[in-house]
Amino acid sequence: MKIRKLGGHDAQAYYDLRIEALTDSPDAFSTRLEEAIQRPIEKTAQNLALENAITYGAFTSGKLIGNVTFVRDMAPKLNHRASVVAVYVTPGERGKGHAKRLMQEVVQLAESLPGLERLDLAVASENKPAIALYEQLGFEKYGTDKQAMKTPEKYIDENLMVKFI
Repeated sequence: MKIRKLGGHDAQAYYDLRIEALTDSPDAFSTRLEEAIQRPIEKTAQNLALENAITYGAFTSGKLIGNVTFVRDMAPKLNHRASVVAVYVTPGERGKGHAKRLMQEVVQLAESLPGLERLDLAVASENKPAIALYEQLGFEKYGTDKQAMKTPEKYIDENLMVKFI
């Protein structure tokens, strides 16, 4: 497996994986599948080129099989913080350490950035494997966002987690 930063040239592969993620794990993401499908590929390319957001991709045999996005807050009073979002690994590649490697890449990035003091993330409270991974990497739960998301069928609570750098 190879991990590297994604760029605009990866837009189609990232878009395809994002559609898969929203189809496979809709309760894990705030974006709805219908919204993502309507987003032009050019917008995906623009997002992959943002200055304060870095998306890493995991590749096996040249195919994008996982991703994670790091977003640094640019507001002066919040610039000591960054968020981890959009963590996903395709089902056939789960359990092989790809998510851990992606998250380790983000933690290493965070540790290398001057002034960055914390990484935040929110994870569906029912997503036990992801919670276990984040705890293994030093993230701690500091709260629960009750009814953080709402689908036609149910509410989804999220664990709020932080890792101090």
